[in-house]
Amino acid sequence: MKRIIFFFFVLFLLIKVNAQNIIIGKITDTNNDALVGASVFIPELNKGTITNNLGEYKIGNVPNGKITIQISFIGYNTEFKTIDVSKSEITVDVSLTIAIIHTQEVVITGGYVSSQHENAVKIDVLNNKEILLSGYSNVMQALSSVPGVDMIAKGPGVSKPVIRGLSMNDVLVMNNGVRIENYQFSENHPLGIDNNDIERIEIIKGPASLLYGSDAIGGVVNFIKEKPAPSNSIIGDYRLQLHSNTLGMNNSLGIKGSSKKVFGGVRFGNKTHADYLQGGGEFVPNTRFNETTFNANSGYTGKIGTFKFYFDYFKQDLGMNVPVVIPLITEQNRKNEIWYQDLEHVLLSSQNSLYLGKFRWDINAAFQNALRKLQTTLEVPFVEMNLNTITYESKLHFPSTEKSEYIIGVQGMFQKNTNLNDRASQFLPNADINNIGFLALIKYSIIPQLKIQTGLRYDLYNTETYALGSESTNDYHAPVSKDFSNVNGSIGATFNATEKTIFRANFAKGFRVPNLSELTSLGMHGNRFEIGNENLSPENSFETDASMHYHGEFVSFDLAGFYNQINNYIFISPTHDTISNGTQIYRFSQTNALLFGVEAGLHFHPKSLPWIHVEGKFSSVVGKQENGNYLPYIPANKIHYEIRAEREKLGFLQKPNIKISATTAFEQNNPSPFESSSSSYTLFNISAYSEFNIFKQNIIFGISANNIFDTKYFDHLSTLKPLNYYNQGRNVSIMLKIPFAINPNN
Repeated sequence: MKRIIFFFFVLFLLIKVNAQNIIIGKITDTNNDALVGASVFIPELNKGTITNNLGEYKIGNVPNGKITIQISFIGYNTEFKTIDVSKSEITVDVSLTIAIIHTQEVVITGGYVSSQHENAVKIDVLNNKEILLSGYSNVMQALSSVPGVDMIAKGPGVSKPVIRGLSMNDVLVMNNGVRIENYQFSENHPLGIDNNDIERIEIIKGPASLLYGSDAIGGVVNFIKEKPAPSNSIIGDYRLQLHSNTLGMNNSLGIKGSSKKVFGGVRFGNKTHADYLQGGGEFVPNTRFNETTFNANSGYTGKIGTFKFYFDYFKQDLGMNVPVVIPLITEQNRKNEIWYQDLEHVLLSSQNSLYLGKFRWDINAAFQNALRKLQTTLEVPFVEMNLNTITYESKLHFPSTEKSEYIIGVQGMFQKNTNLNDRASQFLPNADINNIGFLALIKYSIIPQLKIQTGLRYDLYNTETYALGSESTNDYHAPVSKDFSNVNGSIGATFNATEKTIFRANFAKGFRVPNLSELTSLGMHGNRFEIGNENLSPENSFETDASMHYHGEFVSFDLAGFYNQINNYIFISPTHDTISNGTQIYRFSQTNALLFGVEAGLHFHPKSLPWIHVEGKFSSVVGKQENGNYLPYIPANKIHYEIRAEREKLGFLQKPNIKISATTAFEQNNPSPFESSSSSYTLFNISAYSEFNIFKQNIIFGISANNIFDTKYFDHLSTLKPLNYYNQGRNVSIMLKIPFAINPNN
């Protein structure tokens, strides 16, 4: 390890520092008319600008090397230009074409900065506007509109992503590229991410262990932070969301600014929700939650590189709907008083890129502190645990050409779990966890139409726990020491058969080591008594997936299929044993498993009705154990369909939009041995959105109604279903956004 560090420092000293370069240009439409206010953004540098009243732009302090420029403008197709900066001034003029159907976006979660069409595995994107206008208080519910993505929910306050039938510890959740570590071990724990300061969410479906190591065996959900303000500007916004079902309110205020080299911003947020109303109008006791968030960032972009720093504070009081509390809650309320999780999470991260000649060196590090308390009816917490995590990453991008790109890197994690103040329940022991992984990635174009992506990774894991309690008692945690190692990789290809048709194929091996809870848990966890299994082996996944994408002027179509064989799949199931008070004991076990399915999407835009959009999406997954039993938490087959009408302008309304949508879930009659089947249901939603000006102030307003017929239904993945509580009933949501700008040069 010392030799690797020494090599990087020598490289830093020997390669000459870059000169300062400028990129200039003009953005026009196909008629050569200037597009005023078009966005020009360089993802690698995290900086950008907007075009002036002549359609011109200028971005300074650009280092030498290969960079990607993203040019976008509302109503037009986004363009990507990859250039090799090697002289002091480069001109990049771009002509944008009108977008009848929205095309692609730039993505960063796949290991490279590239367009969606260039990745061997399709990366789905859900932007902040779509999340805001969905009308959901729960960001995961908005994500479930993506084919192949669903959620395990315990009311609107707790939800976990499900990707192609895999969930919990098999799906990695990231905050701006940093893996979230906050006791995310089960369906009782929330994501712990504030969606107010994000620009978009990127979703990888399928094993991504090559890029991110353990826990990415089923896929990745990456919450990408909002872009900095355009150069030489100060902008901000206030957002308000109101929800009828939970009497909920979400307030968020943010401001950010950028000069030529320095950028930064802050955002405050607060959410408060009462117990939700199920279909039919009855409230569900103690599903209330309250959140307070604060986010800050700052950065510097100079001729040697980009340096970014982020601070995220997340505080949540989350009610627990457990049998013991149900008779104690007699009316809908929002104040957390008994039986709630008192959660606090702090994340400090640094993301840096050094441009050294034609090399780029990415150096990222993060520190997280997660404090979890369980407040019951006692005066002191029943559980109090603290988890400290340090993650680090170093990647070296070698000089690349139009045909090739090469990356080597190292990633790692140090983690320490500590029980505080000798509380009554110590569910997990004190522990130290260490991981280091080495990876190499290659991207190569055999011919312009055919791109290959491949890579290898080797990981080392160590989990060391310490004795907890007395050996003569039933709650004694014996010390455990486990070492794991694994080799993983993937190979995939993207083939552009025509300008409008793309084929993808990928084979990937992923892995996941047993986590602290699965190895060592001993005690009450939610409604059950859990016992870990220190003899668990790592999961190993072998997935093949293939897809095609067609994008015409008035219609687009996606079709994907996957086949995933998992060896040593880890799951928890009830036993016939109980503890002294009659609570059933659950144990962790392993089996080989198989998951396979299809996803499809169709977007049609009639040429004769240019303001109408019709979309349909379908997803299906089957999960089976080696003995023929079905896996738990497998979502039902679903169809989502919508019709949307939008105009550029209608009277005093700008960009008005109205959407009617519905989701049909088929009967899930293939439950696991410890689940019950679920009936089919259909939910109808409607939403409207527009922008307008009042006294020269731009106002963005939206209103939506979800489950407008107040349907009573059980989603198969609802963990409140065993308690006979329906999912959320009708919810009317109002969204208001007021952007503002302070520009001293204007």
